[in-house]
Amino acid sequence: MTRKTVLNETHRALGAKMVDFGGWDMPLNYGSQIEEHHAVRRHAGMFDVSHMTVVDLHGGRCREFLRHLLANDIDKLKTTGKALYSCMLNEGGGVIDDLIVYYLGEDFFRAVVNAATRDKDLAWIERHAQPFGVEVRERRDYAMIAVQGPEAREAVLGLLDADAAAVVRKLGKFSAAEVAAPDGAPLFVARTGYTGEDGFEIVLPTGAAAGLWERLREAGVAPAGLGARDTLRLEAGMNLYGQDMDETVTPWEANLGWTVALEGDRDFIGRAALERRKAEAHSVLVGIVMDDKGVLRHGQRVLTPAGEGEILSGIFAPTLGKAIGFARVPQGAGEALHVDIRGREVPVRVVKYPFVREGRPREGI
Repeated sequence: MTRKTVLNETHRALGAKMVDFGGWDMPLNYGSQIEEHHAVRRHAGMFDVSHMTVVDLHGGRCREFLRHLLANDIDKLKTTGKALYSCMLNEGGGVIDDLIVYYLGEDFFRAVVNAATRDKDLAWIERHAQPFGVEVRERRDYAMIAVQGPEAREAVLGLLDADAAAVVRKLGKFSAAEVAAPDGAPLFVARTGYTGEDGFEIVLPTGAAAGLWERLREAGVAPAGLGARDTLRLEAGMNLYGQDMDETVTPWEANLGWTVALEGDRDFIGRAALERRKAEAHSVLVGIVMDDKGVLRHGQRVLTPAGEGEILSGIFAPTLGKAIGFARVPQGAGEALHVDIRGREVPVRVVKYPFVREGRPREGI
């Protein structure tokens, strides 16, 4: 059965084109996907991300549990409200999911996991939390709205009273705080996102979500759907779980080695296999740009001097006006690559990503 977020009727009333996304009925766009993309890059846009799962972890051994569960080191979090991005691995070193964890107290951490992996993530977390006596609480009573873009922060701050705005204004990136909305609703405001732009992801009670969405719209924040979210995240060089990585792929092969903390002797799940597979890794994830006309799509063959690879994510990038993508290619593939597009070998360039930084194309792209 297809699931619906609390904002489903709101999207339909705005004329959204709805699609199935990981078992959820979600808005693809509200008219023009490209206009929604540009609204986020140039001004401010908002996304319903209530299909993502908020998981609260309670217990005196929370930190010890997360040291065991995550490939990144939770001990990096020492200040209340700070967040950590990490992969959660299986015993073979493959990525079960990528997630964000917030430190709210020694006995209280909050995680946000992906929608498509919701059920397996919860089962995995609960299984490994049990020996530590950690309570795992899925917050079905919460919705989540992401407000992103160069004008996003001011749009949100403008809806808060002076005290709440003062707290939120001071938030550094990858930090969060809980404040009250003018109507009294609690807002968990995190300075995080999935677009490469500044802004907030706001967790709030489901009953308050429609009201906040409407107030943001009245403040000039443009509703945006999954289509724009995908083009924005790829321009920003951000992986999509299930497409750029999965349980067969290690962080090394997803270019997420920077999220793995191997310092010391911390025994996290998958560590031994991860260390072994690092030496055995035969493929890498690279960013590519196609200067010819056409679109890069998932599954297309990539031809290299070292053997074949494939396109993982591919889009026409509205900010750049050309096609970009992530490709998994053999080690030593070099930079002279071609993509097989309906039997035609089209040249592509290997480039560093993110492809777009602070709304502008990266130099050389």
